[in-house]
Amino acid sequence: MAISLTLFVQMVTFAVLIVLVNRYLWGPLTDVMARRRKRIADGLAAAEEGRKALDQAREREEEILALARERAAELLDQAERRAREIIEEARERAAEEGAQISARLKAEADSEITRLREALRADVARLALLGAERVVEREIDARLHERLLQDVAGRL
Repeated sequence: MAISLTLFVQMVTFAVLIVLVNRYLWGPLTDVMARRRKRIADGLAAAEEGRKALDQAREREEEILALARERAAELLDQAERRAREIIEEARERAAEEGAQISARLKAEADSEITRLREALRADVARLALLGAERVVEREIDARLHERLLQDVAGRL
């Protein structure tokens, strides 16, 4: 009986030890492990969400950059079109101003030609009168008359 009593006491002691270990050691240890497992799972979930947010941010960044490139290309096209328009307007203005200057110079040249013609007519008339005066002053001789006409023609 001594062995059975010892065995019984050992079984009761072992059961008490299991209850105590379960209550004071195993229970708190599993709770700590569960909390830590939950914290790790939450951290992994947050990391996954952060990775997704980073991916979304990168996609949004690419969209924004694409829009910025498109806008920059549009602005460059507009600037080039405007530059061509300005150049064309400047050419048209230059052509108009050239035409005006040409017309003014032609008018000035025409008036100068007219003035010179009038001056030439006056000189021709004066020379004709001078020649006629010399012819009348001298006796009328065919040779002298011919020489005077050649002299007048030479002056013309």
